Amino acid sequence: MGEVIARLAMSLDGYIAGPESGREHPLGIGGERLHSWVFGLRSFRRMQGMKGGAGGPDDELLAEWTERPGSVVMGHGMFISGETPWGDEPPFHAPVFVVTHHPRESVVKKGGTTYHFVTEGPGRALELAREAAGDKDVSLAGGADLVQQFIRAGWLDELLLHVVPVLACGGRRLFDNVGDTHIEWKQTQVLDSSPEVTHIRLRRTPVTS
Repeated sequence: MGEVIARLAMSLDGYIAGPESGREHPLGIGGERLHSWVFGLRSFRRMQGMKGGAGGPDDELLAEWTERPGSVVMGHGMFISGETPWGDEPPFHAPVFVVTHHPRESVVKKGGTTYHFVTEGPGRALELAREAAGDKDVSLAGGADLVQQFIRAGWLDELLLHVVPVLACGGRRLFDNVGDTHIEWKQTQVLDSSPEVTHIRLRRTPVTS
């Protein structure tokens, strides 16, 4: 069985989306700045069905990470905010399990992405995603509320943060509402190859008394 992993871009003050994130502003106002470092990378462009792009350490890290998942879990808010820009061929190329209160039939897209809508909660979505992933990992795509639920439940094994040197000063914080239980993470990698972003890979570790 694989692990549960999440990869998120974050501002220096802890935000993963700007203010007023939603259907009109999927990344929040100004949130695009958190992701601008990735748009020119070869692996990102390949995920979007485009050619070309830059190589290097950032690209190698992203390419390695995107090969790991066999399925994806995301929240309903992320699905409805991202469905239009993702278009007919989303970048997931795997089964996607959407945690929602709105039951609907599965939606099949080009490139191997099928959206399945799970109304029994995030735990059930994770069970289905594990079954679909087989020996590969389950990618937790977001948004912030769902990631926080996974952290509280102890389901998230590894977290890759792309820390961008900006202050968002508002929006959706990653580490709000994660409970009052002490949580420790082990830093396993730091990659600082670009002035645009620093990558920090973390693994959740058991708390010892």
